Amino acid sequence: MSDRTRVVVIGGTSGIGRHFAQSCAERGDDVVITGRSEDRTKRIADEIGGQTRGIALDLADPERIVDALADVDRVDHLVVAALDRDYNTVREYRPLDATRLLTVKLTGYTTVLHALAPRMTDESAVVLVGGLASHRPYPGSTTVTTANGGIGALVRTLAVELSPIRVNALHPSIVADTPFWSDKPAAREAAVSRALTKRPVTMHDCAGAIAFLLENRSINGINLNIDGGEVLI
Repeated sequence: MSDRTRVVVIGGTSGIGRHFAQSCAERGDDVVITGRSEDRTKRIADEIGGQTRGIALDLADPERIVDALADVDRVDHLVVAALDRDYNTVREYRPLDATRLLTVKLTGYTTVLHALAPRMTDESAVVLVGGLASHRPYPGSTTVTTANGGIGALVRTLAVELSPIRVNALHPSIVADTPFWSDKPAAREAAVSRALTKRPVTMHDCAGAIAFLLENRSINGINLNIDGGEVLI
């Protein structure tokens, strides 16, 4: 059996998940990434290179998660970064869209832990990726705020249930260089203006924060904001 760190990144085909998976592959870890499309996920695994392989997985279909992850035989570090977006207001509510997002972020995330916990050791660690909307709601964020608030609570119960496996969450503000935000300069500039650091949060910042949460053996059950101090304003 390889003594390299085994890293699984759920939602590793784009954004923060892909950036973190790339950093792990570059340091020689065994990496598994997941994405919704089999062809795209395998193509991106090849692009990441190293010891990286791809598995097709849709967290909106939780009944299939266990089977999809059946051949993952060991997990040292697990990052659950898959997301879905939903601009949904109470007055013009779309229940089906809300249900999909909540299924992905809450039922889907928990089912991943159900599937992979038996393949973890006492030294394993987990990071769930939420978002700052849990602390800073905005018009249309009804479902997103609910989901990310749920991640904040989920982290605590998972840390208790899975002990001594450590479970933490990262809650980024707008991450300026992700594909979703990179072509939205007004939103990026607004986030920078609110940040006490007066600089954007980047995927590199998020990858460093994830690595810290995974590697520091005394950090457990916490929700870490990465926002340049935005929530203080």
